[in-house]
Amino acid sequence: MGAPRSAPFAVVPRRALLAAAGLVATLIIGTVAGCAREPAPTAAKILLRGNGPEPDSLDPQKARSVEAHVVLRDLYECLTSLAKDASTTPGVAKTWDVSSDGRIYTFHLRDNARWSNGDRVTGEDFVFALRRLVDPATASQYAQLIDVVENAPQIVAGRAAPATLGVSAPDAATVIVRLAAPAPYLPGLLSFPSTCPVHRPTLAREGTRFSRPGVMVSNGAFVLADWLPGSAISVVRNRKYWNDAATRLDGVKYLQIPDESAEFTRYRAGDLHVTAVVPRGQYDIVQRDYAAELHVSPQLSTYYYGFALDRAPFKGAPGLRRALSLVIDREQLAQVVLRVGELPAYGWVPPGVHDYTSQSFDYAGRPLPERLVEARRLYAAAGYSAAKPLRFELRYNSGEVHGRLAVAIAAMWKEALGVEAQLTAVEFRSLMADIDARNVEMFRLSWSGDYNDAYTFLQYLKSGFGINLPRYSNPAYDALLGRASSTADTNARRALLEEGERVMLADTPLLPLYFYVNKHLVSPKVAGWYDNVLNVVYSKDLALRP
Repeated sequence: MGAPRSAPFAVVPRRALLAAAGLVATLIIGTVAGCAREPAPTAAKILLRGNGPEPDSLDPQKARSVEAHVVLRDLYECLTSLAKDASTTPGVAKTWDVSSDGRIYTFHLRDNARWSNGDRVTGEDFVFALRRLVDPATASQYAQLIDVVENAPQIVAGRAAPATLGVSAPDAATVIVRLAAPAPYLPGLLSFPSTCPVHRPTLAREGTRFSRPGVMVSNGAFVLADWLPGSAISVVRNRKYWNDAATRLDGVKYLQIPDESAEFTRYRAGDLHVTAVVPRGQYDIVQRDYAAELHVSPQLSTYYYGFALDRAPFKGAPGLRRALSLVIDREQLAQVVLRVGELPAYGWVPPGVHDYTSQSFDYAGRPLPERLVEARRLYAAAGYSAAKPLRFELRYNSGEVHGRLAVAIAAMWKEALGVEAQLTAVEFRSLMADIDARNVEMFRLSWSGDYNDAYTFLQYLKSGFGINLPRYSNPAYDALLGRASSTADTNARRALLEEGERVMLADTPLLPLYFYVNKHLVSPKVAGWYDNVLNVVYSKDLALRP
């Protein structure tokens, strides 16, 4: 997804490093009563999990990448969690109540919830974290995630103090959340890592160091042991976790492998139990040789090219942006380049979102030759021609699929309009830094739903939203989202959100290209794997077969 990043360091006790590294560690089995034999060693159960590019941060309130959130979901537990079907289930909160007007949620915490150092997890820990999320001093790009909470927008804008946020903890076992308007998706939203608690004494003592290995105190099923930049992150079992008895792994090693073909090579060699993706270029081999290990399922994620709307050549040029979108043959991309079941994207919100009908560009059903005619007219109207072609740079993170898509789309632009697109591949962190610094004209990214509701996609393009990376701004769009957020009528809310998506698509602030599917290879050694539309699988639910 990106913003401030905490630098990873690998300062850890030697015993934690050995366990987390997945080396041939040993566990001591107790001797049988009455026997004097030596205890028998057994290999530690370390899950080797592919996790794509390097995470940007492991600070819950600052992390923004999917890869970071995969790790954070194992390290921390929020008020709520996600069930195997991605529905909302209890987390630290064992139950919750909702007021009759839908605007006050009262969460009741588990008495046995503990931090990894043994401290009790309290309601004030959550209040502190949510205030920290919206505090401008934190500079979290997810600050507006909870904009439905009372006073959150005013705090994010610097017009109110963080202490005025509509959250409170009347006692150690209770958290009360007051909303500006009903939000039936709130429990699901509060499972997202940005809303997880932080250990206040560690943050106060260590500052930005609090998220480092050997320093971090977390409340999830695992504890951070090691982070070797560019290679792997290792975590070990948190024996203080309230439900540790159900954990069946001794640790997890997340291998950061940005190239999907390289990841597949590691999987075939036995160096991985689970892959983050499946290589399209070798998909025939995967289907033939690993059919029983292949998992493909729908996912609420959209792959897109973003325009930098705050700089030339795309600032104030909706016709030019539309022309570039019109000539992209998304069906050909899905069938020839992608080839793993992805759906062509003519809209922003993926199909399958709860209680919502995905919207599309108005030309979605028109034949390509007809679209080319309009595109050439718009291109000329924007002042470009064969003698004066549009030139810009498309920047994307290194990876086989990103490169193949960029080459294919650039060829479509060239053939249809004469556009000369310079293609630049960089490491993911460099790409995010370039976007943050606005040193891009067009960029490749994707957006995955944080919870199963259309608002998680539409909020992304709201004016001033921290992760609105195209910098799209339309008062009419913002107003529709605002009205949707203030109504308790589900039908009216859905209609307003759908109208908002149509308004946004008419402006073409970005180029949706395809809707993802989950694609993983899962070793037969792994027990308990499941698939869902949010692509969230907690390592605590998994086990390794002998």
